[in-house]
Amino acid sequence: MNVLVTGAAGFIGSAVALALRQRGDTVTGLDNLNDYYDVALKEARLRRVAEADAPGAFDFVRLDIADREAMAGLFAGGAFERVVHLAAQPGVRYSIDHPHTYADSNIVGFLNVLEGCRHHRVAHLVFASSSSVYGANEAMPFAERHNVDHPLSLYAASKKANELMAHAYAHLYGLPTTGLRFFTVYGPWGRPDMAPMLFARAILAGEPIKVFNHGRHRRDFTFIDDIVEGVVRTLDRPATANPEWSGLAPDPATARAPWRIYNIGSHRPVELGRFIELLEQALGVAARKEFLPLQPGDMPDTYADVQGLIDDIGYRPATTVEDGVARFVAWYRDFYGGGAD
Repeated sequence: MNVLVTGAAGFIGSAVALALRQRGDTVTGLDNLNDYYDVALKEARLRRVAEADAPGAFDFVRLDIADREAMAGLFAGGAFERVVHLAAQPGVRYSIDHPHTYADSNIVGFLNVLEGCRHHRVAHLVFASSSSVYGANEAMPFAERHNVDHPLSLYAASKKANELMAHAYAHLYGLPTTGLRFFTVYGPWGRPDMAPMLFARAILAGEPIKVFNHGRHRRDFTFIDDIVEGVVRTLDRPATANPEWSGLAPDPATARAPWRIYNIGSHRPVELGRFIELLEQALGVAARKEFLPLQPGDMPDTYADVQGLIDDIGYRPATTVEDGVARFVAWYRDFYGGGAD
């Protein structure tokens, strides 16, 4: 297939682009290479995709998804059959101080993607949502049928908005759209602003790590390879309308339109303290810990119900956190030369 992957220099986007190339798809990767974190890491990810020994072709386009005219031109000349939309301004905490950045990228940018898919008859749009949409909901495990009307950050609100926007386009124009709520993705080539990379760097440098909520909150840590497998399998199964959907008893995960929402998580939540222990074991270094309260915008726990993914897509993540952390640390030592970056 001819596939557009937005956010192709990102953690998940680069891994998805590589997987699509490896199975023979023609991939156009889009990214604006902003400096939210180390651009050199983003460029290294792109080289990994471009230089891989794979049957599929890869072409990279540098542009901002918020640029309406540029996005329209890209779609007009691309002839994309399917789109994996992973470009976004990430980060819960960053959204507290930089709200306009999220409106530009996550709202305006997503609208430009939807318009491109609409006007050029894309057969399936798969887009990234987030476990953060569950917000103040305390019912565990989080299921797609649960209420997601109480976000705890603007980032979470922007992801909920994406789901609603996608539904509107599926309803109005018959555009098949599938949203994937990712749960705490980690692994090789990860984001430097996320806990695993922050912890690994600080531990190896002998610096204290900040352990929020005193390490007691739980996260459904999901290994990058499992996320990629879920994205690719979902891409191959365009969303369809639910013929049994009823407005009298609406199912929040399906619709009369070709629209679907799935969780992708390990379904095995782990306390942050335990995750740090595994990092210490893999690194062979004890961490110096600074215990702090839960930060504004953070959720106490995340725990994914993945039954929908199993039933419809035939897939469930399988990598254990023990294996995942070991593989992450092996990559970290190789990429950064065994020490702190």
